[in-house]
Amino acid sequence: MGKGYSPEQIVRKLREAEGKLSGGAKVSEVARELGVSEATFHRWRKQYGGTSPREAKRLNKELDIDLLKEVSRGNF
Repeated sequence: MGKGYSPEQIVRKLREAEGKLSGGAKVSEVARELGVSEATFHRWRKQYGGTSPREAKRLNKELDIDLLKEVSRGNF
């Protein structure tokens, strides 16, 4: 099972990673330093790339609310 990073933590890790990548590091090295697979790193970039920590927190709250609505309707 994964570590379960919060969206805010993911955005911070992506910002750190972008700095390393711009410095010439390879994606595989950066992913290893973050403790995730390359696939997870690419998924994070696709999902959270360009997102601020505040925006990530807001998105997470919206997803939680939507999930609760679906569960309350019995759609799970």
